[in-house]
Amino acid sequence: MTDINEQPRRKTLSARRLKLLGSAAVIGSAMVLAGPLGYGRLVEIAVAAMPASLNEQGPPGFANLVAKVKPAVISVRVRVDQNVETNLPELNDQGLPPFLKATPFEKFFRQYGFGNSPQGGIRQHEIITGVGSGFFISADGYAVTNNHVVDHAKSVQVIADDGKTYTAKVIGTDQKTDLALIKVEGKKDFAYVDLETATPRVGDWVVAVGNPYGLGGTVTAGIISAEEREISSSPYDDYIQIDAPINRGNSGGPTFDTSGKVIGVNTAIYSPSGGSVGIGFDIPASTVKMVVTQLKDHGKVTRAWLGVQVQPVTSGIAQSLGMKKAEGALVDQAEPDTPAAKAGIQPGDVITAVNGNAIKDSRALAREISTMAPESSAKLDILRKGEGKTITVTLATMQNQQQNQAKADEPENGSRGGPHLGLSVAPASDVPGAGSMGVVVTAVDPDGRAAEHGLQSGDVILDVGGKSIGTAADLRKALSQARSGGKHDVLMRVKTADNTRFIAMPVG
Repeated sequence: MTDINEQPRRKTLSARRLKLLGSAAVIGSAMVLAGPLGYGRLVEIAVAAMPASLNEQGPPGFANLVAKVKPAVISVRVRVDQNVETNLPELNDQGLPPFLKATPFEKFFRQYGFGNSPQGGIRQHEIITGVGSGFFISADGYAVTNNHVVDHAKSVQVIADDGKTYTAKVIGTDQKTDLALIKVEGKKDFAYVDLETATPRVGDWVVAVGNPYGLGGTVTAGIISAEEREISSSPYDDYIQIDAPINRGNSGGPTFDTSGKVIGVNTAIYSPSGGSVGIGFDIPASTVKMVVTQLKDHGKVTRAWLGVQVQPVTSGIAQSLGMKKAEGALVDQAEPDTPAAKAGIQPGDVITAVNGNAIKDSRALAREISTMAPESSAKLDILRKGEGKTITVTLATMQNQQQNQAKADEPENGSRGGPHLGLSVAPASDVPGAGSMGVVVTAVDPDGRAAEHGLQSGDVILDVGGKSIGTAADLRKALSQARSGGKHDVLMRVKTADNTRFIAMPVG
């Protein structure tokens, strides 16, 4: 697609090149005429011959951009009033939970949560002060920050770029994306910034502005290092990775593109030492816009719910299903009385697209469904036993309990392949509490293939290669048929203590 600004830009560049060529010609002539005048005089002649627009331009920088956006960036100060016991389990630098890093609670745990109280549990009343960053998104005082900055806050204050302090109230928070919306009342002319609607690109310049270590407005620059980063913070991870230095206190602050629009909200860093090592993570502007809109309208975020347990499609699973690429979300189980079950989604189906948007893995499915409205319809492209189908499903509302349980299973470890699985089984009907379907794993060789793929005693193998089994003989027959059919892996559906999942087991 042709950029409408492309032709004028080319004309400008052509004129610029003519000026440069003209300057070069003058410099060349000066070199010929310089002779005994020396190089010092030569430089004076060359500089004098340069066009004024080039001579006065100076080195490129971000000063104009910063002057434009910095007034909209704020420091966020919170006070958390809590009663806690001092006899917490001992936590050291390595043992401090990652979700407490760079939050107002980290200082509290480091000061009061180490070791056990010899008195056996004294409750203390503490006021904790924390700092973060944020930015106004409207002239009437709505501002965005991180959930972990204002979570459980008794009071919130914001300090604007001009040094003025305002009291703010929390409109709503979303723990899943770590976003919060706050509001300052009584003023209608705050400087604010807009969220970017275009998709950022890896390699683009970015500028981060925030309040590191409580120092006030600080600016750092870098580039977008990567996109779609997953850091295991929630099922909806889709972070932008940047290398602009971000430190504690930057949480909730904005990252801008060169047009002055917000491409992301600073929310996490990778830091073995506690300081920036050039690996920071931003919540994308597209996610911020969706969440903030709901928080403003409803005070909370309501997500759609499909009702399936899924896992990524590994190369082994793809081979066993005859798929060319290891992409999509493999359905382990459609929960009873859920939108997926009502629409006819079955274990073994691979969801490859939602409303025409390709699904790369199980997390992509969770993100796609979460952006849709409850009670809306979605068209799912699925692959069932090698045949493509399209199923329309009416999504439900995800309840709090379901949101807490939302997760995507990790892929199984690879394997070198081989016919010996290293396990013993018994019919499920012979094992009390195991049900009537499948075979129960009674023993696992720790050095065998089954152990490598996560099978444990008590797991129930429900079917192999899409065929139900009920005895050890059924299991051996299914494995032999898969091997004689030229398959390297066979798909096994396994019920564990936590859920039901598929495992691509090597057979030959």
